[in-house]
Amino acid sequence: MSATVVTVTSGKGGVGKTTATANLGTALAEFGQRVVCIDADIGLRNLDVVMGLENRVVYDLVDVIEGRCNLRQAMIKDKRLKDLYMIPAAQTRDKTAVSPDDMIRIADELRPKHDWILIDSPAGIERGFRNALAPADLILIVTNPEVSAVRDADRIIGMTEAEGKEEPKLILNRVRPEMVRRGEMLRAEDVLEILAIDLIGVVPEDEGVLKASNHGIPIALNGRSKAGRAFRAIASRLMGDELPLEDFEAEGGLFNRLTRMVKTGGQPA
Repeated sequence: MSATVVTVTSGKGGVGKTTATANLGTALAEFGQRVVCIDADIGLRNLDVVMGLENRVVYDLVDVIEGRCNLRQAMIKDKRLKDLYMIPAAQTRDKTAVSPDDMIRIADELRPKHDWILIDSPAGIERGFRNALAPADLILIVTNPEVSAVRDADRIIGMTEAEGKEEPKLILNRVRPEMVRRGEMLRAEDVLEILAIDLIGVVPEDEGVLKASNHGIPIALNGRSKAGRAFRAIASRLMGDELPLEDFEAEGGLFNRLTRMVKTGGQPA
């Protein structure tokens, strides 16, 4: 069995891409999958903090590439889940220290012993993005329902097409239904009409996400959190389960309307 490589990306920074990577990796591991999360944001690593592993970093991705350690030595085992690992980015180097071929080689070395490889891509469209995109079997684009974020996501979609990759899937993050109702935030239907890609999940705004990230505890571990449940549902869809969107509103309206739009995000691992 060979792992599926999923690159989690966005055009705009600050939309929740690293949070999504950490939580999807955590949820997949909770479902019994063997998972490696790779921080490809060279120079600005954050995935280790969100996963609560920053104090255990010894080697990083660039150390592997430049031969100072082997891949296994750079893999940090999660404290809570036995089949979840993380490879941190280097903080003192820039994105030119890694090439697309390097990322393909690392992914190929990891594939035989894992079910999922999740790559946290740096925001933007420069070298780091191309590095993260190179080994991807599936691309998840994270955006917020804001005009600037959606515009940048649209550009990312065009670049993935230019690289010959399959059409990405969309995660709509930090949705506030009350703002949507007041016309202060884009409707999910409008975002989908603009981007014209399949929706794999909607994650509501949840103040618990920031608290969890600051404590290094992915919100997916919290079954009472709306955002945690949303990330777990997305992980299920990645595994091939066809789940409707959860009804986060008491009134039901927004998310019930979206249920018909959710498509399966990938092949079973």
